[in-house]
Order: sequence, then C-alpha cells, then structure tokens
Amino acid sequence: MVFSKFAVIGVGRYGANIAKRLAEKGAQVFCFDNDEEKIEAIKDEVAFAVSLDTTDQKALASQNIVEMDAAVVAIGENFEATVLTCVHLMDLGVKRIIARASGAHQTLILEKIGITEILTPEDEVAFVVREQLLNPSILSFLQLPDDYEIAEIKPPKGTVGRTIDDIDFRNKYKLTLVTLKREYDVKKDGDYCVEKHVVGVPNSDTVIESRDTLVVFGTEKHVQRFIDINKV
Repeated sequence: MVFSKFAVIGVGRYGANIAKRLAEKGAQVFCFDNDEEKIEAIKDEVAFAVSLDTTDQKALASQNIVEMDAAVVAIGENFEATVLTCVHLMDLGVKRIIARASGAHQTLILEKIGITEILTPEDEVAFVVREQLLNPSILSFLQLPDDYEIAEIKPPKGTVGRTIDDIDFRNKYKLTLVTLKREYDVKKDGDYCVEKHVVGVPNSDTVIESRDTLVVFGTEKHVQRFIDINKV
C-alpha cells in the first residue's frame, strides 16, 4: 500500500479519532483546528498539527494543503465553518474532500456546493472512515472479531472479464466471495436510470463486470492483498 498525506480539519473527538486511526496505518496526517487545546492534545500522535482558522483561505493556502491526497472536514459544531472551509478547499484545488454533515439538511447543502463524499452520523466509526480514505477501492465494510471483515469493494482491473472460477478467491486469496451487486440500466417512465441488485450466490462461471461490487469475507490483510495483486 502507498501511504498518503491527509488533512484532518477539526480535531474534536470525532476528527481526532480519524486522525489517530490514519496515523496508526502509517499515513502522514496534518491536523488543523482553531482551538489550541485540541491541537496540543493531538500533536504528538500525527505528523503535523497547527492552530488555524480554516475559514481563512490564505491561511489554508499557506499550509500547502493542495498537496494533500484528501482533506477530511470534521468540524462538528459550526456548519457555516464547514461550508466555508469546503469552498476554500475546492477553490484551492484539493484532490478529494470528505465532509461531515449532521442530518439531511446539511447533506443537501454540501451536495449543492459540489461535495460528493459526505460523512453522516451512520458513518461515524473512525476505522471505517480510515479504510475508505486509505483505500478508495473499499466502498464499505463490517469489522468483525479477530481481524476479519466483510468488505464491499470495487472489482480490481485484473479481475474484470474473468470468471469467479478463474479468479479462485478461496485458494489463491483466502477469501470467500459472498455475493455480487450488479448495476443495471433500467428504463422507467421513458428515462434510463441505474439500479443495483444483488446477484445472489454467484455461479463459478459468472463473469465479473467493471460496474460490479464484490462482497468478500476474509481478513483485512487478505482483502488488501487481493486488491493490490489485481489492481493493474
């Protein structure tokens, strides 16, 4: 895995937890908050932490934030600051912006300004966010005891067009393919839309398609190995 640089803006309990989880995985984490006490509490656990008003675009730009692979805006108590920070990050050209919203109203506002990755209270488990940040191939996952997980992943390039029997999940990768979610183009009321349906128990001769979602069971290590080996 190639470890990346992430900015975490807002390091209250939630943001600090994400920052720590990312740092545990070896990522370079840069934390920003206008509360000096919060910065003081996190500074020894991340690569860099500074007290900063992120609603000030010049202050953000001074931190070379455009060099980050992603920025997580986890300002929980001040939604106006969240919106302003997101707008500044977009204007500066940050590659990937993930923002926290509380409720449908805030989600709608973030969507309207162009934020496509939004964290809701249902997503607020730091290790889930960590995995999605470090590995965009993982769409979601359920953490189980003893380092096992059920993960929904995008099919790596090396698996597209191959049958399940050819890939040999169990013997080659020590994974179990639980099922597939497949996208279908459906015509409704004269317009085409995309629907995603569970295939059920796939047959050995089922061919993986590029728009499928693979639902696999195994250890975190083996899921990551499967993605890395087949990504090209």
